[in-house]
Amino acid sequence: MRDAEILVGYDGSTDASVAVDWALEEARHSGQPVRLAYVFEWLTVAGWVGPGVAPGVWPDETARRQVEELVRKAAADATATHPGLTVTGQVYDGPPALVLQERSAEAGMLVLGSRGHGGFGGLLAGSTAVSVAAHAHCPVVVVRDGADRAPVDASTGPVAVGADGSQPSLVALGFAAERAAQRQVPLRILHAWTPGPGGAAGVPDERAAVEQALEPWRRTFPELDMTVDLVPASPAAMLIEVSRDARLVVVGSRGRGGLAGMLLGSVSQQLIQHANCPVAVVRER
Repeated sequence: MRDAEILVGYDGSTDASVAVDWALEEARHSGQPVRLAYVFEWLTVAGWVGPGVAPGVWPDETARRQVEELVRKAAADATATHPGLTVTGQVYDGPPALVLQERSAEAGMLVLGSRGHGGFGGLLAGSTAVSVAAHAHCPVVVVRDGADRAPVDASTGPVAVGADGSQPSLVALGFAAERAAQRQVPLRILHAWTPGPGGAAGVPDERAAVEQALEPWRRTFPELDMTVDLVPASPAAMLIEVSRDARLVVVGSRGRGGLAGMLLGSVSQQLIQHANCPVAVVRER
């Protein structure tokens, strides 16, 4: 779905603006249209909560017009700074997580900021973020504000991907390879492993399995610089550490150790909360 739009959760907050910036950069490389989605959530008793507007009785037409103007201006500003892109905005009604999950069925990618206010209050604080990433029908990119990350050259930082041989990780590998190739930056493939009784004797077998999974992408992107790192550490700790120097970390929704029926693995959840760069959680459609 390369022609499908990039959907961005937008509520006027600083973190949402960071997500918009990331989505615009992605669209610059991919050529996809971008849609800013404000989800207008309201409370039946106290009224709705929105940025810069006092709570009112629903339906509050003045408040809705303000929200529509907020989204219109954000889309217009994005178009002005990125004249080659198609950027639109739309206001939806309902619970933010549920609405975004539903809209993701028609999107090529869903991009979210780390926190929000108003209609997105608490959207990415804990379980709601996990719910969006677990149930969305397309890849979900969570863009954190980066306040706690180490300095990195955003133009050359690698795309990093966790690979454990599971089907979700193979899908994530393809997503990561495409992003790295588009940006002409290195692709770093990381495989966490636990040494057995033979210690490092199992390294060749582990590396051979990862290299085999990489072979189709080496043929597809022969100019792409790919490196494989085998690290004797927990997957989450390894990827969080790597995120300090990466421009994007990509993981599958579940790993090889996931329990049957789980929609999102613990590694994905920990990265959403603690990574120092944007995180892409990729599910099979």
